[in-house]
Amino acid sequence: MSRQVIDIDVPDLTGRRAVVTGASDGIGLGIAMRLAAAGAEVVMPVRNPRKGEGAVARIRERTPGANVSLRALDLSSLASVAELGESLLDEDRPIHLLVNNAGVMTPPDRQTTADGFELQFGTNHLGHFALVSHLLPLLRAGRARVTSQVSIAANSNAINWDDLNWERSYNGMRAYSQSKIAFGLFGLELDRRSRAAGWGITSNLSHPGVAPTSLLAARPEVGRAKDTLGVRLIRTLSARGVIVGTVRTAQLPALYAATSPEATGGGFYGPSGIGHLGGRSAEQKLYSRLRSAEEAQRVWRISEELVGVHSPG
Repeated sequence: MSRQVIDIDVPDLTGRRAVVTGASDGIGLGIAMRLAAAGAEVVMPVRNPRKGEGAVARIRERTPGANVSLRALDLSSLASVAELGESLLDEDRPIHLLVNNAGVMTPPDRQTTADGFELQFGTNHLGHFALVSHLLPLLRAGRARVTSQVSIAANSNAINWDDLNWERSYNGMRAYSQSKIAFGLFGLELDRRSRAAGWGITSNLSHPGVAPTSLLAARPEVGRAKDTLGVRLIRTLSARGVIVGTVRTAQLPALYAATSPEATGGGFYGPSGIGHLGGRSAEQKLYSRLRSAEEAQRVWRISEELVGVHSPG
């Protein structure tokens, strides 16, 4: 079955500095490739230097002369996040685009970060929260667009307020949903705070739909020795052009949210096909679990306490 070509136009980004987390493979690498091809300087903070070097080589093969560079970052370590923040602050160069894309999904058994947080909550949400907090002066200087990648999982389950770290009982999918709900609430609260305080930052959300990425594939680092049944099914559907997207189309909502003049602060962008699993990128109705400003403020306060980094305002 032939698949309809789906794409977006990325504007000229010459002179813009972009930071993309999770850019060593999959959706993040695709985003970094497109930003570099549009002329942006792309900073790629990665956990695995060898994978990062391979990603840089692929970008430069596609776009000779691309301005890309690696930095070290392990989002599951607040010390690593702080080190990256200090390094970029020392460079003292404004950041114009930040795409918070990295994440982990459904370890079969409960795991914790270097700081003792449940791995998904600590990596997907708290790591990015701390990163934004550290980089806030550079984001303000660049009047940045911040795009945070959530998931269709943010449309189900809830934040486990009484046991944020899932110490009493662990359910991988519910914990993943929690991490993405908290992350989405944070992204929207960032936009509200920026508007109220005049930071000049616009913050929005994207989700990639469903595509055959490495999130559900074999990942020994999260205790998954082989591909899940889910990712095998997704690969089959994607290859046949049925319902779900591809790794290439899954990158488009975040690209649109991060670069389009039409994308707005507080907006939510994702695929517009059946069930929002694939298809063209479009603005979407905000998930019910992301609509409460009170819960967003609660997430922000608790996150500040947990990571020990406080933002003005």
